[in-house]
Amino acid sequence: MIQIDDTLVSLDLLEERFVCDLGQCKGECCIEGDSGAPLEEEEVDELEKVLPVIWDDLSPEAQVVIKLQGVSYIDSDGDLVTSIVDGKNCVFTCYDTDGTCHCAIEKAYRAGKTDYCKPVSCHLYPVRIAKYPTYRAVNYDRWAAVCKAAVLLGKKENVPVYRFLKTPLIRKFGES
Repeated sequence: MIQIDDTLVSLDLLEERFVCDLGQCKGECCIEGDSGAPLEEEEVDELEKVLPVIWDDLSPEAQVVIKLQGVSYIDSDGDLVTSIVDGKNCVFTCYDTDGTCHCAIEKAYRAGKTDYCKPVSCHLYPVRIAKYPTYRAVNYDRWAAVCKAAVLLGKKENVPVYRFLKTPLIRKFGES
């Protein structure tokens, strides 16, 4: 572990290799899991603001969930997370014709329709941040069944996790 102020950073961010391989995993991290993506309180407002821009890209089922419960909920662990459809898909998922899952928010961001990229926890994946009373921990989340191709590609291209996540790490923690 490396300590920076009140933050403990796992050495895995330096030692492990990772590069998302969307062609192989088809965006499964947005589909599988036991709850939605972790959110920060202020992100709920951002998600609600972007809804009109992305609404037509969302599935009818996601639109119903959002109308009934909103863009987020408190999961069984007590965490604020994105709403999900049928216990799986994040409400913000959309699909290509080949079945690859994408984030509708990120799609709109890349098209210049919004200045909000997506929730920071999604941007940071496979890194997860755990908050404790006196510190926070930045850890590499190994999801072998889903991210095997990303680990293999990261090793092949020799890209450490922290380098793959340079932009979202700066977004979350600042340049310094």
